[in-house]
Amino acid sequence: MRPRLAATIVLALTVALTGCGANDDWAGPRVAPSPVGALGNGFVDPKAPPTPEATVTPKPGSWDGVHPSKGYRVVLLSAGGDAQTKTLTDAVTSWAKAEKVDLKTITADDPAHRIDRITDALGLRPDLIVAAGNSLIDPLALVTANHLDQQFLVVGAELAEPTHNVTAADWTGAAYRGEGLGMSSTYDPASFTPERAGAAIRAGVASVLHGLTGIVVWIG
Repeated sequence: MRPRLAATIVLALTVALTGCGANDDWAGPRVAPSPVGALGNGFVDPKAPPTPEATVTPKPGSWDGVHPSKGYRVVLLSAGGDAQTKTLTDAVTSWAKAEKVDLKTITADDPAHRIDRITDALGLRPDLIVAAGNSLIDPLALVTANHLDQQFLVVGAELAEPTHNVTAADWTGAAYRGEGLGMSSTYDPASFTPERAGAAIRAGVASVLHGLTGIVVWIG
């Protein structure tokens, strides 16, 4: 093989391998996630931890001191082009940027393939899957119980009967539950403000990081 041709092949292989590594940065070893900082007074009663499927109402701001550890990997799974879902996804994206979270996004707008998109999210093996959009609730109810080793956080809605790996961050005006229960009589699109959505993602993640999962974190 001529030297110039050999050098060209080596260079091409080097570029290809480097590109693969950059595009598949979640394939390598990872450090188990942990909370940086502690929950403030009033998040939950430490003497009476919440039971499965319980609803807790933390004191506002009691989650502000909690941050994810370096390298926290999150998949944002969203469905729907409505303003409420857009507010939620914007809040998650802003939170991830502020916290330097490693974020990937998956959109599941096609009703026929929502379970496929959830499966795609599972295949990335993130530390947390954050779901935004009411139309994801029923598909999540079908999938999450079969993947108990994967943590999920639903923002702005909740599963009717969550398993211990599904946490929700909800408030008055949201609380869509799916499974034929219909829209809550208190549902109010105007309640989906950037401030409330931002509080929901921060409170929900703080709860998950401290092992308070399978519950509803009610932010008011």
